[in-house]
Amino acid sequence: MKRMKFDGIIIGGGPNGLTIAGYLAKSGLKIVLLERRYEIGGGLATENLLLPGLLVDSHAIWHMMVEYAPPIKDFELETRYDLEFIYPELQVVMPFSDGTYLAIYKDPERTAASIRKFSEKDAEAFLDFYKFSEEAMDLFLAPATYVNPMPSLEQVALLEKHPITKKVDELTGFSPKQIVEDLFEHDRVRALFLFLATMWGLEYDLEGLGYLVPLMINRAWHFRLVKGGSHHLAHLMGKYIAEHGGRVITGALIKRIIIEDNEAKGVELEDGTIIEAEKFVCSTLNPHQTFFDLIGKEKLDEELAIRITQWQYSNTTYYNLHLALTELPQFTFGKDNPELQKALIYVLGYDSEEDLIKHFEASNKGELHVGGFSFCIPSLHDPTRVMLRRKDSVVKHIGLITVECVPYNLKDGGPLAWYKVRRSYAEKLKEVLKKYAPNMNEDTIVWDYISTPLDIENKFPDMKQGCFKQGAYLPLQMGYFRPNEYCSRHHTPIKKLYLGGACTHSGGMITFGPGFCAVETIAKDLNIPKWWPEPECLKKPKELGLIGEE
Repeated sequence: MKRMKFDGIIIGGGPNGLTIAGYLAKSGLKIVLLERRYEIGGGLATENLLLPGLLVDSHAIWHMMVEYAPPIKDFELETRYDLEFIYPELQVVMPFSDGTYLAIYKDPERTAASIRKFSEKDAEAFLDFYKFSEEAMDLFLAPATYVNPMPSLEQVALLEKHPITKKVDELTGFSPKQIVEDLFEHDRVRALFLFLATMWGLEYDLEGLGYLVPLMINRAWHFRLVKGGSHHLAHLMGKYIAEHGGRVITGALIKRIIIEDNEAKGVELEDGTIIEAEKFVCSTLNPHQTFFDLIGKEKLDEELAIRITQWQYSNTTYYNLHLALTELPQFTFGKDNPELQKALIYVLGYDSEEDLIKHFEASNKGELHVGGFSFCIPSLHDPTRVMLRRKDSVVKHIGLITVECVPYNLKDGGPLAWYKVRRSYAEKLKEVLKKYAPNMNEDTIVWDYISTPLDIENKFPDMKQGCFKQGAYLPLQMGYFRPNEYCSRHHTPIKKLYLGGACTHSGGMITFGPGFCAVETIAKDLNIPKWWPEPECLKKPKELGLIGEE
């Protein structure tokens, strides 16, 4: 039997596992990172899924917290290495069937001018919201992503100290729909901003998480692409780990986490290999995988087992349709403004707030709705995505249709029914695209690749039911209760066992927050001197007493 020994074992090579391994490897610990797939990165995946030479981001594509995320600066990914983010001026465009459109720019005045064509009042409301959300991001929403959570009542007391954070807290009891409708009067403006508030998985009518709405909408003018594909970011983090003495083992199928006397001692692989952990084991998998699959329900305290059983995943998730194109889409709207042909994201298929809500309602019932979706052309902004050797190749670009709200469990047939409807649904979505860009047809779309919620779960088992956040965003599954009160702040009731995935604070969406917060906890417990500086975004809110000290 093969045996190995390390100071720490990290299970899962996604963005959070890579974060934990990077910080602790540079701290001098002997670290091993175990990844089930043969490529590290988890959702930071870029693959040849269409045709050879076409780089497709098969999961995470738009990066929303780049200017805040500590690992990007601490690992010198943009300075010592060659990480480059692409940040287009025109971020989001929502066209309508009558040829009009709304546009979100990096410049708030340009966005307001677009809104003003529909409503002067809404344009001014947007400028007020822009200022508020930027301050809210800097004072609390972004910093709270990178600091371990406090019990809710204690955090609320701190937020009362500043008018901006007090306002953020006052939004908590409202749903995204209520907040958007209170902000804006015009139906089409509401449609765009409700889409932006919910595109990352917030339920449109769920009350109790309204404090996240300013964050979700604010990020709509901060989206970036990674040059060369999202996996390049994971590749550089893996390189950083290796250069600091850490070891990455891919294709690692874990049979169990070894628990003796309520203490994590290591892991056993399916091939019988034993990997011992001198100081800790940290899992970045979902709660069911960690506690039920790898430890065993029978070994858990009864109350912890109940909490794990109660953990919920999202009812709806994403459907992706990747396209190999012979030419760029020629949109029928905004022909007088060539810039509109170069947006990062297009939101197509919705003419009203009601259209969007009908889509949500159908999906919540398990019905497959042909409503709207987001569409982007990554190669327009990053030509390296099309790496074909022949200059006369017919394929010039890649496109991506993402339906942000489809059911995992289909009303007729459950998740396995996706095998029957995946192709017909793709063709219906292409028809919607064709209404906005008539040149997108069987001659210009020469190949496609479909990814259903079932495919997401099969490729990334930690994303149970296709839930890319490893658990739904619900009031009792956030902050101090993510994933539960027994495992808050990344500890677990089992000694030397930690959690560090998206099922923990601060959630999913490639923020690196859970990994960074887990590192803070582990370093404190092990008395590891921190070589990394306090994140810049934490300084002001700490001075103002808006977030707690570690």
